[in-house]
Amino acid sequence: MSKVCQLTGKSKSTGHNVSHSNRHTKRTFEPNVQKKTIIDPATGTKLKLKLSTRAQRTLMKNPGKFKNELATLVKKQNKKNGK
Repeated sequence: MSKVCQLTGKSKSTGHNVSHSNRHTKRTFEPNVQKKTIIDPATGTKLKLKLSTRAQRTLMKNPGKFKNELATLVKKQNKKNGK
């Protein structure tokens, strides 16, 4: 499963582990991505998405924020299903 949020585009980033002696070793930071089924408020269609937990919280508080992104995902799903 790829660790990319379908709404925000959040993906893994890189950085360093820093030890007590201040040695730096490479590491990756992966977003907390979960599979969720949501209902698009504009069309009422169900979408299965991989969302970061931050995007889930934003959708609960302000559903209109990702209106354009949800519309494009609905179009892609309809095209995929042949509707």
